[in-house]
Formats: sequence, structure tokens, C-alpha cells
Amino acid sequence: MKIALFTDTFAPQVNGVARTLQRLVTHLEKRDISYQLFVPEMIEQSDLFSSNIHSFMSLPFFLYPECRMALPNLFSIKEKMAEFQPDLIHITTPFNIGLSGLHYGKKYHIPMVGSYHTHFDYYLRYYKLQFMQEMLWKYVKWFYSSFEKTFVPSEETREHLVERGFHNINLWKRGVDCHLFHPRYKNGSITERFSIKKKFLLLYVGRIAPEKDLHILRQVMRQLPESIRQNVHWLYVGDGPMRIEMMQEFQENVTFTGYLKGEALASVYASADLFVFPSTTETFGNVVLEALASGTPAIVSNQGGVKEIVQHKRTGMICEAKQPDSFIQAIVTLLGNQSIRKEMSYEARKYAKTQAWETIFDELILQYEQAAQNRKSLRQLA
Repeated sequence: MKIALFTDTFAPQVNGVARTLQRLVTHLEKRDISYQLFVPEMIEQSDLFSSNIHSFMSLPFFLYPECRMALPNLFSIKEKMAEFQPDLIHITTPFNIGLSGLHYGKKYHIPMVGSYHTHFDYYLRYYKLQFMQEMLWKYVKWFYSSFEKTFVPSEETREHLVERGFHNINLWKRGVDCHLFHPRYKNGSITERFSIKKKFLLLYVGRIAPEKDLHILRQVMRQLPESIRQNVHWLYVGDGPMRIEMMQEFQENVTFTGYLKGEALASVYASADLFVFPSTTETFGNVVLEALASGTPAIVSNQGGVKEIVQHKRTGMICEAKQPDSFIQAIVTLLGNQSIRKEMSYEARKYAKTQAWETIFDELILQYEQAAQNRKSLRQLA
């Protein structure tokens, strides 16, 4: 089988979609499945770029700079695709490169599948652009209407799209690298590296931006009981438009590391006592699963895809969305009981080990084959 992938985000960008696609490409190579990948050009090119990965000049998207707005060369795409002759096109984003793939697939009647990764309609609320919501939905619904299947990472996302009249929605969950994200990376180097002298380490990993509901986390940090607050050090891993503002507001017992990857990131996850993630806009929440694989209980909201990852009072705590008091109560409860945290750590790791990337990607390949076969069968009937 030959797969053409069109995406507006890819490595070395740091976001869940880019990292998932990077792993998918590696898996296709492992399964000896031919692919061509069309992506935006990055300032820092990935080591993965090769003769079957084609990049185009791009600019950052204003709502989500980690996703690029490319200027694809349609002639080049046509030339590459005509030479490759794909059995299926997988389009992962509804921006310029995704549109290029959609145009080509429609014109040459190639079976297409899409994947929906980001609730951009939710993001509009945080940037006071709600007036664009209906226009956005009309576009998104049109974009995904041509696909044999649309893949989503969670049941919450499936329901969100079904309510908007989408059809042929299929679940494509996310996995985790349990070899990299592992409790064995817990060590004292993190406390030394970031000069952490407090008893407890609380961790956030992700984009430091309004749509992650960090205004809730800021209230939590300010309102924790003094007896807890004086024993806590916060670690923020990531970057975004709120980083400088938060660094100015919180100058004691808080460290902003910027982006980390590989063993450095694994060590941070494993060394934390709790992972605190208030976002309500996640379609899945890869970082939550990475925390669980590292043996770190997660405290999350009861809205969004994250609530499908955490088992309440077993692998972490699920709190009332946008309610600082609910998060504070969960933090106080878990920091006050080491035996509960230890049991949650064991259960978190146990659950994460069931979420293997290999199984998830093999299921996706089966879905690819079914989508291609469905289109072939329809042509024969016609």
C-alpha cells in the first residue's frame, strides 16, 4: 500500500500532532509501507527529512504558531504524486497543505481520509474571536465532507463532531513510548539542574497559552494553602505567548524550562510528584499519557479528551473544569497522602503500558486499507 500524507505541522515542531505523525512515519517504514509526506518548511529542519518528505515555504498560524501556513507549489505536488501513484491520501490539517492534498485527491479520484486534531473553535473564545465560529465550522465541515473516514483521538471529539453533523467518524487513539517515559528516569539531577529545594514538585507540560486554561492554574498557585505552597516548586515545560507574563508574576519557587525533549523531558515527568493540567480544549492530551507512563499521577479537568485518559482516584484526579478550588482540593489531598500517590503511580504506569503505539498504528493501517477498498468497491458498483 502507498500512502500520501499532507500536514501543516511536523517535526521538529513541538506539539502532539507533529510528534504523532513523526511516530506514524517511523511505523510505516517499519512495516515497509511506501509513503510521501508533504509538510511546511521549518527554520530548523528535522533529521527525518529525506527524499520522500517534501517541504514548502511557510509562516506561523496566528492562533497556533506551532502550526504553519505553507505556500505549497501545486505543480511540484502534482509531479510528485503522479510519480508516486498513492492508493490513499491522509490529510491531517485543514490549512494550505491539507487543501492541496484535498484538491489533488478530488481531481484524480484518490480515496482520502482525514484526521481532526485540534478544537480551533474553542481557541476562538480565548482570543475573543467568537464571531468567526460559524464561519469556521462551515469551512471545517466542508473540508472533512470528502473523506471516506475522519479520525479523532477521543470519544469526546467524536461527539463534538457528530453534534455538528459530521459522518464516518472513527476513533484513532494515541499511544505512548513506555520505554522513554518511565519511572526509572526519576533522579536528583532535576532538582539540581533547576535548583529545586522544596519537598514537592508539581509539573505542567504544554503550550503556555490562554487556551490551556492557565488562568485557572495561576489562581491555584496563588490560592494553595500556605502550608502546602511553602513546600511546593512548580515546573513549566513549554513555551507560548503567556510565558513572559507568567515569569514576571511568579518569580519564586517556579521554573520555566522552555521546551524539553528526550531523556530530559522523561526525567522531568518521572521526578514530579503530580502532573497538573487544567486544559478543557484537548482532543486527547498526549502529555497526560506521558505523565502516567512516567508513574506520575495526573490532575485534569472533566472537559475535553483528557478525562478519558485519567481514571478518577485510581491514576489521578478529575476536577471540575475551570474551578480552582477543585484543583486545589485534589492537590492538597494527594500531597497529604504518600501511600495514595504511590498506589496511583503504580496504576498509572500499568494503564499506560496498555497504550502501545505499535498496536494503535497497526489498527490505523487496517482503517487505511478499508477506506481504500470501500472506494474501490463503490467504483465497481458504479
